[in-house]
Amino acid sequence: MNIKKIEPYVEGYHIHSEEQNQTVLESKAIPLIPMRGTSVFPGMVIHFDIGRTKSINAIEAAMTRDQIILLSEQKDIKEENPNPEEVYEVGCVAKIKQMLKMPENVIRVLVEIKERAEIVEYTQYEPFFEIIYSPITATYIETAETKALIRMVKSALQKYLTYNRKSSSDIMNLLEIVDNPDQMIDVVCSNLMIDGKDAQKILQERNIEKRLLATYEVIVSEIEMIKIEQQIEEKVRAELDKNQRDYVLREQIKIIQDELGEEDTVDQIEDYEKRLAALDVSQEVRSKVHNEINRLRKVPAGSAESGVIESYIEWILDLPWKVYTEETVDVAKARKILDKDHYALESVKERILEYISVLKLADNLKSPIICLVGPPGVGKTSIAKSIAEALGRKYIRMSLGGMRDEAEIRGHRRTYVGAIPGRIIYHIKQAKSSNPLFLLDEVDKLSQDFRGDPASALLEVLDPEQNGTFTDNYLELPFDLSKVLFLTTANTVATIPRPLLDRMEVIEVNGYVESEKLEIAKRYLIPKQREIHGLNEDNFRISENALESIISYHTRESGVRELDRKIARVARVAAKEIVEFDKDGVFITQRNVNKYLGKNKYHFDLATDEKVVGLVNGLAWTAVGGETLQIEVVVVRGKGKVEITGQLGEIMQESVKAAISYIRSQYDCLGIPEDFYEKKDIHVHVPEGAVPKDGPSAGITMTTALISALTKKGVSQNLAMTGEITLSGRVLPIGGLREKLTAAHRAGIKKVCIPKDNDKDLEDVPDIILKDLEIVQVSRMDEVVNTVFGDILCS
Repeated sequence: MNIKKIEPYVEGYHIHSEEQNQTVLESKAIPLIPMRGTSVFPGMVIHFDIGRTKSINAIEAAMTRDQIILLSEQKDIKEENPNPEEVYEVGCVAKIKQMLKMPENVIRVLVEIKERAEIVEYTQYEPFFEIIYSPITATYIETAETKALIRMVKSALQKYLTYNRKSSSDIMNLLEIVDNPDQMIDVVCSNLMIDGKDAQKILQERNIEKRLLATYEVIVSEIEMIKIEQQIEEKVRAELDKNQRDYVLREQIKIIQDELGEEDTVDQIEDYEKRLAALDVSQEVRSKVHNEINRLRKVPAGSAESGVIESYIEWILDLPWKVYTEETVDVAKARKILDKDHYALESVKERILEYISVLKLADNLKSPIICLVGPPGVGKTSIAKSIAEALGRKYIRMSLGGMRDEAEIRGHRRTYVGAIPGRIIYHIKQAKSSNPLFLLDEVDKLSQDFRGDPASALLEVLDPEQNGTFTDNYLELPFDLSKVLFLTTANTVATIPRPLLDRMEVIEVNGYVESEKLEIAKRYLIPKQREIHGLNEDNFRISENALESIISYHTRESGVRELDRKIARVARVAAKEIVEFDKDGVFITQRNVNKYLGKNKYHFDLATDEKVVGLVNGLAWTAVGGETLQIEVVVVRGKGKVEITGQLGEIMQESVKAAISYIRSQYDCLGIPEDFYEKKDIHVHVPEGAVPKDGPSAGITMTTALISALTKKGVSQNLAMTGEITLSGRVLPIGGLREKLTAAHRAGIKKVCIPKDNDKDLEDVPDIILKDLEIVQVSRMDEVVNTVFGDILCS
């Protein structure tokens, strides 16, 4: 049974008298139709469709009789063939007014609801339900409670009608002429959309006060539901109105911009909104971009301000917010790459492998700031590139040499004309990844002026505790740099500001010794230059002796950059000869290497077994490696004047004074006249006077040279020494031991005196050097004297 429409009957509401009821309703059986999905009350005129066989049979039977039927709602509307237990016992007696047969065996029936009735007995189940019913009447006794309830129902109904515009206002007029509250309830309920259970409760209630109270509750509930519906409707209408208004305005803007030739602006704004929706960014970033897009809508296209806003929006949308490159954490692979790209540098490789190993075990490890410190040309930059390859990260290199403007790091504020973000954000955007390997090259060569201090601006960038919210002046939004692996390079830590150095882990990248340079040249440099110059192993070769000659006499550096250039020069000359003279190939040997590179550029003294008075070999560290440094002392008759030459710095001059004071305190056991400083003039000279020299490590060398000159005892030229001296004769440790021992080995020196506290630094010295040197570790000057002069002079 399908209910098509419910039409409340208002005008001509029929009220039966008791006598009329008795004549209409006699104790005889009438057909029953179970209703689905609707409730009926006396006074209603409704039409509905029926299609179930039993219901059709009941209608046809009623039409052959007096057209009276009983309508009662079934408990489960999904049930097609309900049993008597599944039909409510209370329903309404109705008279069929009209019956119309529809297609597909459907009958439309128009009925008038007469009064409530209770099913007394089922007299027939097939082919339709037939029942005997009993009318339900409610006895009305006028009480204060009843009168109050009637007023409450009428008032609530009046309020309901003001909210529900679909209901007829004539119902209130009808209620005024109905003096029976039972009939009033039927009139009210027939005009309300009541839920089936609530309707059934009101329908079958016999107590008038309870019926009134239940009706009042239903009206109040309906009023609340209508209020909620209206609120929702108002919100929806307001949103629709806003969307419609925005749509109309956008269409108008499109037409106006089309007339002005600015039709691309709207498309651009829509593109910005789509790109923003696709980004995984914080609410702060999203709100900022939304505000800028709204500003862009309001400014004229093509104006200076629109260009500034567009540039700002595009910068934010182009940044790789939370975009990370998948990292490869494979220690074996990383070791293989590092060994392939770099010879030696074992300590550096091990530190990098340690970091990669920890990264594999701890997913939330904050990236350390590694500073590679070493002389030029040792491969610091290429190490960073190899680390990026080993980790599978994007590689960024940014040179800091000579940078003096803070805005290079943090960017300019948007109030400046032509403002852009700093180079940190710029490179992150170029890399399209939030976790690249970022190399800050030459961090020791930062400068500063009135525009700010870039080193101070780097403090936030290089602090793992702060760079998670790095804020560029241009963006004015926090960007997470905590996943970036920062590497810095420097030639020396002396010029790096202390707060900046404190944020970095320093790894020393030592210079190469001759044997390592030889291997690097054979493995990397020669094959690279062959490829660059179109040569191969058959037509271009360099002998090992020729390489040793190039390393020793044509280059003087800790790294291999100059060596690479010399090999490139040899390759160019060889290529010219092959082309010009149609040679099959060129073979470079020690004999003909000067033909390609010219005469020797450098030389160094080779040690001999000769003993010389007042001449001692010292060892010095330079930015390009170690050097032997001869110190000469001459003592002549005079008045105690001390002359120092050789362009020595203040510290070396102080070392001379300390050495003289030590000798004066030990004159007796050294066999030196007590008044030597009054009757002798002393001249201390360090050759290569055009080269500035400074540092305390020549202390014991100067003391030994002074003792030799004052005692007339010779010092073997096969001996070298380094160490700082105190007034009491203690020998203090020095730096650059690896480079100094390398220089001694290159000069052919056999014995070297070093401070005892430098014993730990011998681990960094290649075995090939330690094998050929006799290392004498000393802690006091008297041990040096005993080693040099061969007999105990002091104790």
